[in-house]
Amino acid sequence: MILGIDTSTYLEELEHGAVYRRDGKQIDPLDAFTANGVDWMRIRIWNDPYAADGTPYLAGNCDLDNYIHLGKLAKSKGFHLLMDLHYSDFWADPNKQMIPKAWRGLDGDALAEAVYEFTKHCLEEAVKEDVAPEMIQVGNEITNGLLWPVGKLEENEQRGNYDTFCRIVAAGCRACREMTPDAKIALHLERSNDKAVYQEFFTEIEKAGIDYDIIGASYYPYWHSAPEELFENLDGCRHFGKELMVLELGYGFTTASYVLDGQAQRLVIDADRAYVPGFTERYPLTPDGQAAFVRDFLELAKQHEIAGVFYWEPLWLPGENICWASPAGQEYIGESGKSTANEWANQCLFDYNGNILPAFSSFRKF
Repeated sequence: MILGIDTSTYLEELEHGAVYRRDGKQIDPLDAFTANGVDWMRIRIWNDPYAADGTPYLAGNCDLDNYIHLGKLAKSKGFHLLMDLHYSDFWADPNKQMIPKAWRGLDGDALAEAVYEFTKHCLEEAVKEDVAPEMIQVGNEITNGLLWPVGKLEENEQRGNYDTFCRIVAAGCRACREMTPDAKIALHLERSNDKAVYQEFFTEIEKAGIDYDIIGASYYPYWHSAPEELFENLDGCRHFGKELMVLELGYGFTTASYVLDGQAQRLVIDADRAYVPGFTERYPLTPDGQAAFVRDFLELAKQHEIAGVFYWEPLWLPGENICWASPAGQEYIGESGKSTANEWANQCLFDYNGNILPAFSSFRKF
């Protein structure tokens, strides 16, 4: 089973002076990961994460240049690369899959061609810069489709529109095979406890003849229930004949917020939203609870013959100018008025001050 990390914000952390420590001494966290046998890095790509006046959307400014620079650093440390193409100018997830600014007004066929050309361009540049990925995601958490509304799969709890959606996804997969024929292609969903949706989705993908290798899932207990439901769902997908991976995993080490400029900052997962009946009691959101969860999850993943597990943003420390979105980014995704601070900092494998947590030692090959 491979182990990986998504550290797409890491260069932005370094730019703003982030320091990672073990026993009070500064360490290179990437070296520490490789010492644990963690040797894959997943890096997201947004098409154009900048406003018209050039203001960045932040959260790593994850454009192609960020992929190339972070990919070179990762390769120098011995990491294999997973390119995560969002096909949006900013965050793409089950609640938002926004058509990039440059593609607005295109119909399904034109969007499929745009996806093909963009995927091809990213891979051409990656090959040229010697950071070709060995795994590629065509879309990010595309349970409800991508490039909304044209490629949307669910509206008012009714699912459909697979013909258009599959044309778009097939175009991305075709570009991957042409440019990097040895790289594995992953299709990545969330809602990882929903067996019916996974069976529907991958049956439609199979009917469309789409060429891919990996069924990938996100798993966060707060949203997806206890891990037994995840593994039951993935085990039920084995008849599709693909590798099974958890491409995003996370768990908190505290529900207490951090203070920035004298203000306690909002967290995505706080005490009100963290509770999973019968589960949180076993794995409290404490440093030791996080460590126990990671350790036990990897043991279950190994038992269920999961091919890979990636921890999401384990190095995303809080701090000045470390944001999940700038005001310009918020405006782009229609979420203006919220705090812009890092809302995911309590899911790290380092505490708010950059000190290594016990869960870091749990996230290792065994």
